[in-house]
Amino acid sequence: MSEVGVDEALKLDNQVCFAVSVANRAIISLYRPLLEPLGLTHPQYLVMLALWEDSPRSVNDLCEVLLQDAPTISPLLKRLELAGLLTRQRSSRDERRLEVELTEEGRQLKRLAPQVPAAVVKHLDMKLEELADLRAKLWEVIEATKRIP
Repeated sequence: MSEVGVDEALKLDNQVCFAVSVANRAIISLYRPLLEPLGLTHPQYLVMLALWEDSPRSVNDLCEVLLQDAPTISPLLKRLELAGLLTRQRSSRDERRLEVELTEEGRQLKRLAPQVPAAVVKHLDMKLEELADLRAKLWEVIEATKRIP
């Protein structure tokens, strides 16, 4: 690689990791005021999205769906339980399995949630197709990183 090529390759603005990192912070900061009326942080919102899709779920299942580990998910579940949005209890069929289930309040919160993605789309001022393409590309990147030994 020529000296010019090396210099280009090492420019901060040419780094995928930098663009993804900055975009991540920007998107999450966009969500913050939208989630405030729901009483949720962004990580809690992701947990609630997973539970609105399917409840009850095991903690292991939530970890798998959210691509997180138990030490990351457990404190979120504890705070959501303290807020009255879900319950955690051992499965009657398998004591090793911790079940997470929405409370009625947690299920009712879903009625307020559709305004969140709609507001994000509006704030980003991008077409739905562009956002769908971006999401698909990001999932391609995520899948590619899983193949790295």
